[in-house]
Amino acid sequence: MSVLATKIGEMLLKGNLISADQLRSALETQEKTRERIGTVLVKAGHIKEEELLAFLGRQFNLPVVDLSKYEVNSEVVRLLPEEMVQKHLALPINRIGAKMIVAVADPSNMAIIDGIGFKTGYSVELVLASERDITAAINKFFDRSMEFKDIISELDEDLEVIREEDIDAGDAERSVDDAPVVKLANYLLTEAIKRRASDIHIEPYEREFRVRYRVDGVLYEIMRPPLRLRGALSSRLKIMASLDIAERRLPQDGRIKMKMGKGREMDFRVSTLPTIYGEKIVLRLLDKASLQLDMTKLGFEAEPLTYFTEAIHRPYGMILVTGPTGSGKTTTLYSALSELNKVSDNISTAEDPVEYNFAGINQVQMKEDIGLTFAASLRSFLRQDPDIIMVGEIRDYETAEIAVKAALTGHLVLSTLHTNDAPSTVTRLLNMGIEPFLVSSSLNLIVAQRLARRVCGNCREEVRIPPKALVDAGMKPERIKLAKPAKGKGCDDCNGTGFRGRVALYEVMPVKEELKEMVLRGGSAIDIKREAVRLGMKTLRQAGISKVEEGVTTLEEVLRVTAPD
Repeated sequence: MSVLATKIGEMLLKGNLISADQLRSALETQEKTRERIGTVLVKAGHIKEEELLAFLGRQFNLPVVDLSKYEVNSEVVRLLPEEMVQKHLALPINRIGAKMIVAVADPSNMAIIDGIGFKTGYSVELVLASERDITAAINKFFDRSMEFKDIISELDEDLEVIREEDIDAGDAERSVDDAPVVKLANYLLTEAIKRRASDIHIEPYEREFRVRYRVDGVLYEIMRPPLRLRGALSSRLKIMASLDIAERRLPQDGRIKMKMGKGREMDFRVSTLPTIYGEKIVLRLLDKASLQLDMTKLGFEAEPLTYFTEAIHRPYGMILVTGPTGSGKTTTLYSALSELNKVSDNISTAEDPVEYNFAGINQVQMKEDIGLTFAASLRSFLRQDPDIIMVGEIRDYETAEIAVKAALTGHLVLSTLHTNDAPSTVTRLLNMGIEPFLVSSSLNLIVAQRLARRVCGNCREEVRIPPKALVDAGMKPERIKLAKPAKGKGCDDCNGTGFRGRVALYEVMPVKEELKEMVLRGGSAIDIKREAVRLGMKTLRQAGISKVEEGVTTLEEVLRVTAPD
């Protein structure tokens, strides 16, 4: 039970505005619905909204504002991200000098003052407004489509969640033929495209059901559909992805292809996962039109790009791209393949999954359930007269061994590994069981990468960062005067976040003779890193600091995605 809810409820009780029974009933309802206690009391008819606002205004010494009659400054509204406004029902309505006026429905949430102040740099003054008026203003100023609410209002209140036991596939399919459920599924997909999301997370919990979008690498909550839609919506998406809607006990994977007009198609990679409260569904958006294959625009600096380009044009050897899931490894490999894709070369790829289709490249989708693994595909590739081979990921000794031997027998091999930086990739291969002489002989180059959010070009402004903070982060003192750090104020283009798009940070390590000798001598990852830096390698943190100097991303972003050297 919420302490804040109890506090406000007890204040209303002491003020003789509600009875003890009404408070007890409202707290029980609030425990189930997770709504604000004031909203519950107003909905139940225990108190009028005007009375509640007037009382809270007196208790917290805050003025009450009628937003329906107030001239809200639309430019100020945009200074906070929509997700933050929606989550806290805290709407900036005006600005006076360095002071921002923010309308809130829940004055007990005083922590929001620090959050808004930190996010915007303004001092914050709160005023009270009704939850209804704040929600209406959010819909108006953030141009939130009413389509979602219209869809929900069309749904039958008695629509039941499809039960996990005794499911009849025919009944399930008929239940999701209901037009509003179809509209809701379509709305989620099209809205994700509009917002430039890379992933959609549809997550069921015990008492709620939420949808989140990942935009520029960060998850934002978008909506909370009624819990009763959990089964119908998941079934609808599974039908669209050609999955078995009667199977809710095992994970499934599929695809949805959506035509966008003007010949453009959008693919959604669908993954279902059975949780204790139903199926979680994650959709990865794959837009070939937005796939960046020009290596000069990915984020490479001049010298590392030269190393990378030279390595991929060698006739044989191995190039490894490393980093965590979602760090852009596939895009880097695809850009290399796009550069190498010529009629004169036979290129084969083993991928899990195949994210984008390329003419002129033989792409194979892994199917481990029938024995089509990376190792099995690699063996087959070597009997197919290949010039260039791309392996989606080196996960085990068998795949690593075949890839290394292929690199030593006249083939160019590109692949990925999950390691924290370029030097530790060598150690990872050795730990898999590959002999040091094979590793040193086969490796041409290792790339480690991360993605940082790019400062919005429409609302960027130069900022001053204390020199000590820059030096502590890794910037050389002599570079501070030349640096032009920037941040985004927040605008329509970036949905108020100050960021639009992402830029890759690269740590490119050519495996030169000095490093080969160190591998043969059994040097540690720290020794290899130290030697690579001495030979001119720029670490991930240094690559990030360079982007801060140029005003491409922010210092906070670089500290978020990279580790100190």
